[in-house]
Amino acid sequence: MPKRSKIATLPAEVRKYLDRTLIGTNFSGYEALEAELAKRGYSIGKSSIHRYGANLERRLAAIKASTEAAVMIMDAAPDDQDARSGAIVSLVQTELFDTIMKLQEAVDADPAARVKLLSAAAKNIATLTRASVSLKKWQVEIRDKVKAVADRVARLTKKGGFSAKTADDIRREILGIAT
Repeated sequence: MPKRSKIATLPAEVRKYLDRTLIGTNFSGYEALEAELAKRGYSIGKSSIHRYGANLERRLAAIKASTEAAVMIMDAAPDDQDARSGAIVSLVQTELFDTIMKLQEAVDADPAARVKLLSAAAKNIATLTRASVSLKKWQVEIRDKVKAVADRVARLTKKGGFSAKTADDIRREILGIAT
């Protein structure tokens, strides 16, 4: 089992300082960080800081990508179909899957902590799956109701003297909401 990272043993306020500095310097200046940490009484090499920084940078990039994807979804998907919720459920499912994969690959993780994390992930997956099923059921119900209304409107417009084309246009407009 590999040795635990020295950075993982740092006090929270020192790790916060390290995170802020790495982000503020655009993940550069590792030698200066090594010297600053040494001044504070911590012997951590620039290679360790670089590994930690690269991992932090990857995590931040993933968060940024997820945030940008959510913004694009909000811009592209009208909320009346609740497509945003479906997309968010999909993003969360992907993130949970990635987390589980990383957890399984983690060699130095404490077995008790892994079991606790997997248990929490399983609970969250169950909740997410229920939400996804409920969302899909609701979407089908709404789509069916809109289709029924569109069919009724088409029949009424034909009865009311509208042309078949006008009735069809009205029906298509209504169904445009549900598709």
